[in-house]
Amino acid sequence: MKYREKQNEKRYGSVLSRSPREYSGTQNAFGASQRSLSVSLAVNKYKMFVGVDHGTVGIRFAVRDADEVRVFVLARNEAAGMDGKDIFREVEKGLEIKTEEIELAALTYSMGDGFSTIKDIRTVRNRGVASVEGAGAKVGGGTKVFNAMKTANIPTIMIPGLHAGTERIDRRMKFFSHCASPEKVGVAYHIYKKGFEHFIFSDVSSNTVTMCVAGSVIIGAIDACLGSPGLYHGPIDLQLLRDIDCGKLSANEAFSNAGVLRKSWLNEKEDELALDALALFVAMEISAMCVLINDYGISTYEVFLTGSAGDSREMKSKIDKLLGVKTKTLTRYSAAIGSAEIAEDVFHGVKNILGIEVE
Repeated sequence: MKYREKQNEKRYGSVLSRSPREYSGTQNAFGASQRSLSVSLAVNKYKMFVGVDHGTVGIRFAVRDADEVRVFVLARNEAAGMDGKDIFREVEKGLEIKTEEIELAALTYSMGDGFSTIKDIRTVRNRGVASVEGAGAKVGGGTKVFNAMKTANIPTIMIPGLHAGTERIDRRMKFFSHCASPEKVGVAYHIYKKGFEHFIFSDVSSNTVTMCVAGSVIIGAIDACLGSPGLYHGPIDLQLLRDIDCGKLSANEAFSNAGVLRKSWLNEKEDELALDALALFVAMEISAMCVLINDYGISTYEVFLTGSAGDSREMKSKIDKLLGVKTKTLTRYSAAIGSAEIAEDVFHGVKNILGIEVE
């Protein structure tokens, strides 16, 4: 399958500066950005299905049509300055589609911790979040897209995140209030649709989240603020706790600047050491999920990498060496594509998505 970018994304960091390349099934075809909001349209002859991946910096739109995926990129701060009509006008122009062709959209938004089943956007309160406060940048572009989808008369379902209220995850994982945001469910479903029932994947980009699926059910995940750092965001350590307590910065500011490329831990710019550290922590987080899946009696499973850093050959090589396994690489658009696949399957009557009930 070939990918064609409608607009290049801004590139960050050494691991993100490579040129786009053709996607072969295990390699990514795109330029890079931080975690972004993506829209993928899965075409099924006469019906079109949309997946929306809410992220940190940009709004990526991708349309899958026969043997090609077209990608259009809109910065989140640009979307924040648009109204719904402007947003859909840009989407239609960039993807060469008409919004009235959409049969069903599957939307992910923010943490997704205000509900635990897949449901109609019209029945979700407070945009599906328990609170607007928390980890991550607040730009407004994602909210504009949410509101545009809700008011545009486009049939839309919401995908929840994984949290303490999620029914089917391992009960021990509910020790943490939050495990993963909704777009990670999209990534997992995209892998499942490729024919895998037991797997672990790590999404490595601005932050890192690792998820475990056993018997086609999501059983756990390690959230961005719990385990491995990403390029820009990461867990809060002792010094950051002290900085927060003495009022130097907020907890959100600490999290948002605790990644390997932002945290002040190197005497000088040492990208290679930063990426070596990132690879080590990602491998450790994947190993933790191996403990969980092994506890379910599953010894044979696949490990996948995705995200703007996770899909690089350099990062894959480092992680493979540390783990002693051959990981598989997914396009960073897997969350959007998987969400589109969820929309299609829900449209055709599927009532359970990897253990998450459909209302």
